[in-house]
Amino acid sequence: MNANKAESVGIIGLGAIGGGVARSMLAAGVDVTGCDISAEAVAAFTEAGGKAVDAPAGLGETCGIVFLFVVNAVQARDVLFGSGKLAEALGKGGVVVSCVTMAPEEAISLGDDLARQGIAMLDAPTSGGAANALAGRTKFMLSGAPDAVARARFAIDAAAEPVYEIGDAVGQGSTIKVVHQLLTGVHITTAMEAVALGIRLGLDPNRIYEVVKGCAGNSWMFENRVPHVLSGDYTPLSAVEIFVKDLGLVLETGKQARFPLPLAAAAHQQFLAAAAAGYGREDDAAVIKVYRDLAGLQLPADTSKKD
Repeated sequence: MNANKAESVGIIGLGAIGGGVARSMLAAGVDVTGCDISAEAVAAFTEAGGKAVDAPAGLGETCGIVFLFVVNAVQARDVLFGSGKLAEALGKGGVVVSCVTMAPEEAISLGDDLARQGIAMLDAPTSGGAANALAGRTKFMLSGAPDAVARARFAIDAAAEPVYEIGDAVGQGSTIKVVHQLLTGVHITTAMEAVALGIRLGLDPNRIYEVVKGCAGNSWMFENRVPHVLSGDYTPLSAVEIFVKDLGLVLETGKQARFPLPLAAAAHQQFLAAAAAGYGREDDAAVIKVYRDLAGLQLPADTSKKD
């Protein structure tokens, strides 16, 4: 692999997180090319100074390191070995950095299949949200072979703050992401339940936010998501359907380990209820609308309260 290709980075998935990571790499001077099925996402990236290609295989032809920011393992496999033909184009010596939330066994399977083609995989799910991604402060939960980590480290460091190195084996990063997603899903649901209860009791939701933010009941998710409710803006930065998927993954992992997860199960039911009510493509803070619909609440800046 020539030096230019080895040092060029591709990113598949230019949404809220992938797009922010791509832009933070650009700002750090990394040669980045993006790819996304959304013309709007591609246009936003190219307007920021990035390059783009129409298909994943195009990244494999010009980039030695490719980051995946797709929804799930099924999409990752299709991009790599199916319609995307990325692995074939990338070829021996390439590195795939999977930032996809998936079951550990799915990550291991992808890594094994890539290894058979001479391609290294880093298992590197992320956290931190869209604003941190754009600012180069994405949290990477990184696992994989040390030599592959060394080759991709310049690109990861350009977008990360910090990098949590979990271990040398693919699957370890995905394992800790499962544990992490249990907490994030429960925290979002609990935050919305608390705010909804406060509204039902006649409290000003802005005052609820002010008090909890400054006291022991606060969480990162409370502080980050409640403002979406206060502004009435449910534009999806992370959609309800993401947590239908992720908490489902958490519960399946617990089932396989014969480990009970009652709080995760309750939170999953609330996200399922939100999706069933038609809010699946809205921001995950829209899980509060389940409580609104049940109790007849009036949410801030809400003009769609159901009877």
